[in-house]
Amino acid sequence: MFGKGLGAALLSMVLGAGALEQAAAAEPSNGVVRIGVLNDQAGPYSDPQGPGSVASAQLAIKDFGGKVLGKPIELVVGDHQNKADLGASIARKWIDVDGVDALVDFGNSAVSLAVQELAKNKAVILNVSSVTDKLFGENCSPTGFVWNYDSSTIANAMGRATVKSGGDTWFLIVADYSFGHSLQQQIERVVVPAGGKIVGVARHPVTTTDFSAYLVQAQASKAKVIALLNAADNTINSIKQAGEFGIVEGGQKLAATAFYLTNVHSLGLKTAQGLQFVAPFYWDQDDASREFTRRWRAERGTTNAPTHLQAGVYSAVLAYLRAVEAAGTDDPVKVSEKIRELPVNDFYAKGAKVRADGRLMKGMTLYEVKSPAESKGPWDYLKAVREMPAEEIIRPLSESNCPYAPAK
Repeated sequence: MFGKGLGAALLSMVLGAGALEQAAAAEPSNGVVRIGVLNDQAGPYSDPQGPGSVASAQLAIKDFGGKVLGKPIELVVGDHQNKADLGASIARKWIDVDGVDALVDFGNSAVSLAVQELAKNKAVILNVSSVTDKLFGENCSPTGFVWNYDSSTIANAMGRATVKSGGDTWFLIVADYSFGHSLQQQIERVVVPAGGKIVGVARHPVTTTDFSAYLVQAQASKAKVIALLNAADNTINSIKQAGEFGIVEGGQKLAATAFYLTNVHSLGLKTAQGLQFVAPFYWDQDDASREFTRRWRAERGTTNAPTHLQAGVYSAVLAYLRAVEAAGTDDPVKVSEKIRELPVNDFYAKGAKVRADGRLMKGMTLYEVKSPAESKGPWDYLKAVREMPAEEIIRPLSESNCPYAPAK
């Protein structure tokens, strides 16, 4: 038997060791939490994401206090130039050499798919600007998340409503990479069962600026709806050139499936008026969104308004930091468990939950571009047509083929 003094000393040593282990666990693995914003910084998709997403991430870090678990939060930035191999190379170095704990944004679905696969269980992946629904389907990850909309959501929100309103024949102009291909599959999946018909498809390189050949095909098809399954500069150029061909005046309707506020700004209200698209955020939708916009403008040093992608980056980064704090560690698997456990409650997503497959259950709104006469000032571009809850438009978990989601 130990004496009381020795027993107390040993007990104190045991408790002290436990406290030290607990303290060691409750801090980042390398003494810092690093977050990487990886997107198109200067290319065709940079306006709706790019440096504006960096400003959103910086603002989220500032709002969190600049530290987590008592250690500093650092931000790094990379430009994947819309090349999957380059994006994967940057991500691999960040994770394996530079100790980056979470990667956010992306914008190019091929980049997202490559990065999410290589980072599985090694880093938290917050897909904000990428649209392929494979990210929470067959290519899902235990440490991967989808924070904005996706191809099946866009198809559900736009396809059914358009067919019901008489747009029953479609011609698809498709960006020739995984984003566009995924959108095409989803549009076909929704339009055809709803009674519509796909009368033609034309695919274009993401780097093209001349859409005349594709638009001529679409015009000749006599389709009631010409769906632009592309984004950013590709969409802007498509719409401008469609105006030159008199497509809308001829009775055909343009449907922008991936569209952003910056697209409206570039086109101008005279050209863009009447276009409809879905988005999870608009800077002027309520007081909270307007307050975020005021602070984002100050952070960015601009009078522009943030897009829904840039707002989503803020929300995703803040949710990640809250999960690190709650988990007491930056271990990606444990942090990911907390992201799924904690509600997301900010101006972007009020009380939203993250499903087992990594999908944030955030509703969308169908917006229509205002006419010049309806606009009351700078960046007053959109009017809400219909709000759609997440359960109505996001593919249900019962249809998920994510191997990490619970068996249905």
